[in-house]
Amino acid sequence: MFIDEARISVSSGKGGNGCASFRREKFVAAGGPDGGDGGKGGDIIFEAVSDANTLADFRYHRIFKAENGMDGSGNRCFGKKGEDLVIRVPVGTIIKEAESGLIIVDMATEGQREVLLKGGKGGKGNQHFATSTMQIPQYAQPGQEGKKLDLILELKVLADVGLLGYPNAGKSTFLSRVSNAKPKIADYPFTTLTPQLGVVQLSYGKTLVIADIPGLIDGAADGAGLGHEFLKHLERTRVLIHLVDAAGVDGRDPVEDIEHINHELEIFSEDLARLPQVIGANKIDLPDSELFMEELQAYAEDHGIRIFPISAATGQGVRELLDEVVRIRDSQDPAPVIFEREYFEMAQEDNGPGYTIEKTGDHEFEVYGPVLDKMLGYTHLESEKGFDFFQKFLRDRGIIDALEQNGVEEGDTIYIGGIAFDFFH
Repeated sequence: MFIDEARISVSSGKGGNGCASFRREKFVAAGGPDGGDGGKGGDIIFEAVSDANTLADFRYHRIFKAENGMDGSGNRCFGKKGEDLVIRVPVGTIIKEAESGLIIVDMATEGQREVLLKGGKGGKGNQHFATSTMQIPQYAQPGQEGKKLDLILELKVLADVGLLGYPNAGKSTFLSRVSNAKPKIADYPFTTLTPQLGVVQLSYGKTLVIADIPGLIDGAADGAGLGHEFLKHLERTRVLIHLVDAAGVDGRDPVEDIEHINHELEIFSEDLARLPQVIGANKIDLPDSELFMEELQAYAEDHGIRIFPISAATGQGVRELLDEVVRIRDSQDPAPVIFEREYFEMAQEDNGPGYTIEKTGDHEFEVYGPVLDKMLGYTHLESEKGFDFFQKFLRDRGIIDALEQNGVEEGDTIYIGGIAFDFFH
């Protein structure tokens, strides 16, 4: 079963608690603290794989939790780290934060691995808290809680070319002729019920990946028919082949069909509507194929679109259309279409708001919030001691780690309290 969207919940593991214990040995009257640290909780990791092409595995399995870290024990024994949980998704899956719908990461490359949630840190044992004035600390640090996120997984197929057209325009026949795809072909309104991918091997060494999207009808972008569910699969493509029934077999007007579908594209996504198109005037092998050709030629000329009379059934004109598609594809930026990150985690204090990290430009981030306002209010950054305290504060509060999780790199500019800092870790 083809499933291209799923909602799941993921949780990283809790850190193990530190241990409060003391040495107990014969002839040692007052053994010192020897409590070991708790183990770190397991991370939630996503991996993009090519041996899956659907999100069907997430239809019933929706809750994922990494293993907790083990508690520390006496004799300086550290708790075992919790096992990471690796979640495998098809290449092309976009991971979104469920409530906001913002993109966290685009799993667009085979083998790509992303740590989505880090496990909680293990608590420190009491051996770390001994001082000259407190030689028998009775307490240890608890492990940090893991983090939780509700996610939407959305699969957008990876293809160079999107194949558009009304039901029965001949898209499935076209795809089966030019590629190794074997879509079901029949005479009913929705021939294609799932996106079909076909790889086209051309004689001069070029390759095209074409996605046949289920037939669109008026109102598809608003949810009518099947189009609403599958328009997103065109968003990675670079060129659109707009296939129309030039013979008007079902009593349709092919020019009106083109205009209606392009209107649906524009409603769904302006970027999608701006993609270059070529028109394939299909079914020219039928007796009435000349009825609309003059009108189609005039429409294509008015809109600066190249039109190719073709027959998907016999192959007539198909090679010329594919050559033009390759030319357009190769004239564009070869970098893959990647959807940029939009969601950045907001850290929270246990007893109230903490701080927010926001990307404000290329290589620029701003960190703000009540905790930082309070810290800056009593810290003199001009002095060496004050600046050292400021750096320690950022480390201890996890702000440095959070910045790195949110994509900060060496040399980026960080704004805190209106002051700019260069990031060097």
